[in-house]
Amino acid sequence: MAQNIDIKVNDIDALVGFASDNKIDLTVIGPEGPLAAGIVDAFQAKDLRVFGPNKAAAQIEASKVFSKNLMHKYGIPCAKSVNYSSYEEAKEYVNIQQMPLVIKADGLAAGKGVVVAESREQALQALSDIMDSRMYGDAGSSVVIEEKMIGKEMSAFSISDVFSSKPMVFACDHKAVYDGNKGPNTGGMGCYSPPYFLTPELSAEVSDKIMNPTIQAMIKENKPYHGVLYGGLMITDEGPKVMEFNARFGDPETQVILPRLKSDLFEIMLAVTDNKLTSIEMEWHDDACVGVVMASGGYPGNFKKGLSISGLNDVDNDIMVFHAGTKIDSFGNIVTDGGRVLTVVALGKNLAEARQKVYNNISRIHFEGCHYRRDIALFD
Repeated sequence: MAQNIDIKVNDIDALVGFASDNKIDLTVIGPEGPLAAGIVDAFQAKDLRVFGPNKAAAQIEASKVFSKNLMHKYGIPCAKSVNYSSYEEAKEYVNIQQMPLVIKADGLAAGKGVVVAESREQALQALSDIMDSRMYGDAGSSVVIEEKMIGKEMSAFSISDVFSSKPMVFACDHKAVYDGNKGPNTGGMGCYSPPYFLTPELSAEVSDKIMNPTIQAMIKENKPYHGVLYGGLMITDEGPKVMEFNARFGDPETQVILPRLKSDLFEIMLAVTDNKLTSIEMEWHDDACVGVVMASGGYPGNFKKGLSISGLNDVDNDIMVFHAGTKIDSFGNIVTDGGRVLTVVALGKNLAEARQKVYNNISRIHFEGCHYRRDIALFD
């Protein structure tokens, strides 16, 4: 169905050249790095059709300081926060605050630049790692320090052209590496859609108070948003609040959202690039969807690569296996090549059925040191 092209994801000139030379009709930008670097602007400068926000609009993910300032300015519900570019001033602030606090690197840190500090020592260590030691490079030149919100996490999605937007279905992500939400956060260990606690009233509140106002705020800031806007939300006792925004489909959220889409994704993306989204109806299946990530042993810390993967052809026909950290070795075998290796996904008439199908199949796939959570979409 597709051919892999040996061009680095950050080589924007080469990617533009390839799309131009090969008369590519539509380019979809997946990762946040190229979006923040202005790949959409480069494609548009060559009159190439491209799906995703431009560099200015991608700041909503690329800079947490920008995002928080936008939310505070336009009254979009979020955690109380401050931001600092001075390490010493940030330490002074932390030293007089009550715990817990959430410390966030301003820039892109591959989903790892956020620390929930339960103690002052943890908060100060996080500041040291981010701002002094520059664990995440220039992403740590500034930090956002905010209150820890309590509630249920939920992911909301809207698709937008420069004039209008449409809501997509919701999902819930499990970020902690171990069962019971224990251990360090990852890029995501599993996901399900729809959230078990979703109601029509909550859906409407998210659209009316968060997603639509954010897209309108970007227009008012002369940074009209074009593509998928992903809101990471906390459903608190005071209502839904934003934890962060992403300027793209999330991973693994995409893998449980798009299987529920009845409409043609290609037609939707074309409508967005033509700013004709209002002409498109988006229809969704009522089925639930569950995805479980198979990770390398040691992830999110150090892990081995190049380990042989077996059992990929042993799963049931209605099971989807998405590849993330894999490659084909010199012998033609599929081997591991990252921390999060595969996501195994199933649809079902409800979450319980979809979950059972995933776990009935995931045990058929093997690689050395493989780790996956066994409680994805399992509720108390």
